[in-house]
Amino acid sequence: MTKLATTNRMLILGVLFGAPLAEAGYSRPSFGRASVSNYASFRRSYPPSMLDLRGGSTAATDDDEDEDEDAEHEEADITSHPEFKALQSYRMQQQVLLQLRSTFLSEALAKRGIPMPTIVDVSTPEGSNPPQSVDWDCAMSTEEDPKSCLFSFDAEPGTKVVAPLNSTNWIGLATLNRLRREDPTKVEPMWHSKYSILKSWFDPESEYSLLQHVGVQGFFLNALLQGYRLQMTLFFTLMVVGVMFMPILEYFVNRFLVSSLVWTSYPRWYRFVHAALPLKIFMAQMAFGYAAKGFGKLSSFVKDMLVEWECSILEQSIPLTVGVPDMVPPSRRTEPVGSDSDFFDDDAIEEDEISDQEEDDEDDLGFDSDDE
Repeated sequence: MTKLATTNRMLILGVLFGAPLAEAGYSRPSFGRASVSNYASFRRSYPPSMLDLRGGSTAATDDDEDEDEDAEHEEADITSHPEFKALQSYRMQQQVLLQLRSTFLSEALAKRGIPMPTIVDVSTPEGSNPPQSVDWDCAMSTEEDPKSCLFSFDAEPGTKVVAPLNSTNWIGLATLNRLRREDPTKVEPMWHSKYSILKSWFDPESEYSLLQHVGVQGFFLNALLQGYRLQMTLFFTLMVVGVMFMPILEYFVNRFLVSSLVWTSYPRWYRFVHAALPLKIFMAQMAFGYAAKGFGKLSSFVKDMLVEWECSILEQSIPLTVGVPDMVPPSRRTEPVGSDSDFFDDDAIEEDEISDQEEDDEDDLGFDSDDE
């Protein structure tokens, strides 16, 4: 205690009379074993406002210089630590891992329908512009005029294909709709993220939207397949059906519970009835997991059916904008529509009908026109 008190007194005297001695040309007094770090810790414990003398700008200036020197000494002490570089590298790695975890979490939440910013929202390839809105062209892929497909190389004959306006990067209309329902993040990279396909073609508020041709059924299907609306609708539908058939369900459940099939196997399941609470909670979790998996499979099955229905509506309703004259049957391509050829001449058709009727009458009379 005596040495500590003596050291504190020396520190206080050095702080009080350090500035006047420095002006007089004397160096800072030595505190024996007290190092610069001890002096800096003392300055942090006792602020300069408590120790500086009243008045005079010289004392304030000297205190600022002392603080700068102390900060430099502390920084030098930290950087000279043998594990400083290792600690700095560790902190940098942890910062990078934290950013990667937050990015991964944002991507996972965005895939589940939660509005979260993703890498696609904040990334723009160097030297290129953000995706732009674009109009569409629609054509029919036939055996005589096959169309390529960005997803499956060749589109099936008899199906419609779409592409950005004035381009030949075709993709099947039904294929595009299935892809945007299964994984929307893979749609725009098909065109190297040059066009904003989802917002341009499948946003009801867009001027180039395909949904303006699908009618009421397509509008309700598109609204139902957004986010978690289908799962919520299916869940409430099952609840309503369960409530409607509750008397029938209660009857069959009661008959099953009092049946001999259940009570003859009582020695097998009575242990679970009288089991401890943690085991019952674990069994309830397992049952809930199986129920959730079953509900997920049911919702996936219903979603696939609705998506196929939506694809058929798009195939039927989207108008053709490219290759419409090629859809005329080959038998009618030799003559233009509306010409005066015998194929479209009503008089020639009437003469053929009259000659056929005369031949039938001669056959009914029992002689041939050559016998005359």
